[in-house]
Order: sequence, then structure tokens, then C-alpha cells
Amino acid sequence: MSGTLTILRAGPGVTVQDGGRSGWLDYGVSRGGAADRLALAEGAALLGQAADLAAVEMAGLGGEFQAGSDLRIALTGAPMRASIDGTAVAWNASHLLPAGARLTIGAARSGSYGYLHVSGGIKSAEHLGARSAHLAAGIGAPLAEGEVLDTGPDGGKGTGLGLTPENRFEGGTVRVVASLQTALFPQAELERFEQTAFRRGVRGNRMGVPLESEGEGFRPEGARTVVSEVIVPGDIQVTGDGTPYVLLSECQTTGGYPRIGTVVPCDLPLLAQAAAGAALQFRFIPLEEAVGLERAETERREGMRGQCRPLIRDPRTMSNLLSYQLISGAIAGEEDVL
Repeated sequence: MSGTLTILRAGPGVTVQDGGRSGWLDYGVSRGGAADRLALAEGAALLGQAADLAAVEMAGLGGEFQAGSDLRIALTGAPMRASIDGTAVAWNASHLLPAGARLTIGAARSGSYGYLHVSGGIKSAEHLGARSAHLAAGIGAPLAEGEVLDTGPDGGKGTGLGLTPENRFEGGTVRVVASLQTALFPQAELERFEQTAFRRGVRGNRMGVPLESEGEGFRPEGARTVVSEVIVPGDIQVTGDGTPYVLLSECQTTGGYPRIGTVVPCDLPLLAQAAAGAALQFRFIPLEEAVGLERAETERREGMRGQCRPLIRDPRTMSNLLSYQLISGAIAGEEDVL
């Protein structure tokens, strides 16, 4: 049965996002979609549904939501404080949001993007084959107070599952491969790039994030010969002042700045989730190793449902405690121990 989710309050960066729209680069529209696509897979695993369904993405700050009918929900991505009718609920977990209940989600405690998934997915209008808002391209808009989102039919069942997420919310080491202009940078510059301790700049957004450091900028040779050509999420452009800039899901489709490298796709969630000031370091790896990493990551995501485990609940938060069977397997204490 389908349902609804009403937006009672929303932060400025709350949008509907799915895996994005492919096949439109030649029309000037980049893929877009969720900043952290791994979070989509985690939510799908917790609810037992397809990973291509749309969810609510919350950039730094959540909001307040109300279910029109009983909804199974999951919370993934950057951990945020969450409660249902005032009772705290776990992040990286699935829950029942009863009809009329209010789900309140606060600010991110680490990372940048949190996700609210609903059973059946968000069924907002499709544009160019996807439901994602692509603000840079003028497709869709941030969610606002009073909006009512339709949800799809729920083909699954059960809640109360938890998942231990991959730690990607406080920066770390990012793996990259050589790009089309990597050879323009002298070997000494490439080695310095790997050795530099970067910080995620404060001006980052869904289009990309700048990398700040204490040292000088990075200088290619023959940069003026670079022509504008297609670019994709993960490309690391080096701007005129030598600042590296990592492109993310809503990046432009072409650019003429030289690229010092390209982030391996399975490491992009770490870049997207890095909060302003988070420490980042980069390491070049061979293309063959990157291909192997991507294959392993695909297999891991496909098997993620098997990584979900029942939540261990605190009896003090269980309002219907008497409805639980608490003595199954009890013994008298006189039995022989095997």
C-alpha cells in the first residue's frame, strides 16, 4: 500500500535524491543524484528494497516529518540526532514510523549528508528519467514546509535492523588514478600532492569541494594547451591559483582546468561526507587495482542485506514492553551443562 510523508519543517539543503540521471552529458546535464550513493545502498539493505529508489537527502540539517500511514523508514549517512514523537531512535537502522507520528531529525554530528529512506521509495515527479533534484541544472527544488511526498508500495516487511556503516564521516585517505592531464604535472609535484595534508574547504557543496593546505599550489606544465573537455564526478581539477578541487555529483559537464587525478568511485562517499576542515590525504594507485576495488565494492553492496543485524533495544524505551515474549528459552538452573 502506498502512503505519504508530510514535510513539517526542513533545513535549507533537504532534497529528494536517487542514483541520478545518466545519458544526458551531451545535453549539458551531469548525473547528479545522491551525494553519498553508498548511503542509498545501506538504506535499501535495511528496508529490503531496491537501491535505486528515491530518498530524502539532508545536507547538514534535517527537519520534521509526519507519516500519513504506517511507514517503514531507515536512517543512513551522516549520523544525526533523530526521534519519533520525542523518543530517540538509532541511526543506521530501520524503524516503524506510525501514522500521525512525527520524526524529528537534527544537525549532523559528523559528516555532511544524512538520508531518510521510506518503504517503497519517494515517488516525486520524474524529470529526464530520475526523481533527483539537480539544483545546479534547475531541476527540482529543496523541500519546503507543507509539501506532501507520495511513497511507493511497500514490498518488504519488518523493521528493527541495524547496520554498521563504513567509516567515512571524518576524512581519511582517498585513492586516485591518473587522469588525462596527470602527465602535465612534474613527478615532484605528484609526490608532493600525495604527501600533502589537505583540509576540506568550507565552500564545498554538491558540485564539488576545494582542498586547502599550508603549502604552495600545484603547478602543471603546459596548462594553457588544455582544451575544455568532458569531466565527471571524482575528477580533481587544479584551478589557476594551484588549488585542487574535487568534483562531486552535481559538477558541470565540461571544463578546461588540468586534472591531477581522478578519485576511485568507491572512495567518493568519503569526499562527499567530509565536513569542512576534515583532514584528507590522497594516494595514487594503478588502474588495475582501482578496477579490482570497484568490483569488490559492487559485490559488497549487493550482499549488504546480509550485514544487517537486529537492533538491541533498551527496555526503558519500549512502550509496549508487555507485548514482547521475554522468557523464551528460560531454564530452571538445575539442568546438566553439556
